[in-house]
Amino acid sequence: MGREAVCTCDWAGTVTEVKALLETGELILRGGLRKRVNFAEMKQVTALDGGLRFTVGVDKVQLVLGPSVAEKWAAVMSSPPAPLNKKFGISDQTVVRVVGDVDSEELKGALASAARISSTSADLIVACVDSPESLRVALELVESDLRRGAPIWMVYAKGPGHALNETAIRSTMRAAGFMDTKVASVSSELTALRFSQQKAV
Repeated sequence: MGREAVCTCDWAGTVTEVKALLETGELILRGGLRKRVNFAEMKQVTALDGGLRFTVGVDKVQLVLGPSVAEKWAAVMSSPPAPLNKKFGISDQTVVRVVGDVDSEELKGALASAARISSTSADLIVACVDSPESLRVALELVESDLRRGAPIWMVYAKGPGHALNETAIRSTMRAAGFMDTKVASVSSELTALRFSQQKAV
């Protein structure tokens, strides 16, 4: 997954310790403050005196990371976002299996980069899920590809108030023997987690 650090966060005057995760296209804060911010929402991103500084709307934010880390994170956050097909690892050599309804134009564009979409023997699986039941069905449908070692992206709705969330997906997948290895923002409404089968110790 992306870089992470335990640090002091000053968010618009509220100071607390957080675990900050720098993921593909977004910053996630957990602990004393819980936030999930897309890089596109951040303005005036700079590294100064060991602090990573930026604004989100009218809020001024600083993460105390130390000079080298703050500079590296600022560079990543200021860089143009990678295309979604690259985030997902889809190229003109990739055979992709798709489960569920693909309503996102961004996701449709990424899938168009694949060598082909197949219902069997895929290199990569993309599952669009919106409920515990759809998650269960998706896992049953792609069981053979998962057994062969194909990674799976679970695409689901961002934010609270949905029938399926990040915690539920992680719990279900880890219980089934899979570990989340990447996260990617799909659109303003959708995000995705990538899972791979855990290797036997």
